[in-house]
Amino acid sequence: METFDGVFDALADTPAESANMTARADVLLAIRERVKVWTITQEDAAARLGLTRPRLDDLMRGKLDKVSLDALVNIATAAGFKLHIEIEDAKAA
Repeated sequence: METFDGVFDALADTPAESANMTARADVLLAIRERVKVWTITQEDAAARLGLTRPRLDDLMRGKLDKVSLDALVNIATAAGFKLHIEIEDAKAA
């Protein structure tokens, strides 16, 4: 039986792919939580984020494969987040 540090480590083919999936998931979850607390329609939320309604639906359903990290950074900024990237030495972790 093989064990993994995280779910994306099990799904990804490479450590880089796992790191990308993890970063996208973290940003996507923050965006989803922010949109959920807004007391506006999904159409208004999509407009606030510079998205189409179908694109917002993909985000709210957690469809990671539909959005790049670059796009998520832009959406998170539109949602009012200031992003910070933390980098660790993989050998030390």
